[in-house]
Amino acid sequence: RNAMISSKYRFHGHGSLKYVYQNGKTVRGPLFSVKYTPNSKRVNFRVAVVVSKKISKLAVTRNRIRRRIYEAVRLISPEITQPYDLVITVFSDQILSTPYEDLVETLRSQFKQVGVIS
Repeated sequence: RNAMISSKYRFHGHGSLKYVYQNGKTVRGPLFSVKYTPNSKRVNFRVAVVVSKKISKLAVTRNRIRRRIYEAVRLISPEITQPYDLVITVFSDQILSTPYEDLVETLRSQFKQVGVIS
């Protein structure tokens, strides 16, 4: 179960995130919010997953949440046709108990709402 999304589709770092935070549009869902901004400088979309320490003090748990989301993004990724920078901010640890299919569906519907996929 180690098919991580390739690193060229990932980003982190204060600068890039800040840009999305300042210029992005947001859709909040039950488990996380999706914030995005088009990035014309790139050919591929990029995604960052932010899991705050409020959700879990344990890095292991935060990383598990992060991996679940990256995995869901990977499934949906063929449908993302334009170079967006996406920041997914998690605000519920319910994500760990959410069935995987539901997680993918939730993500897909939020991507649709922001217009990242049609």
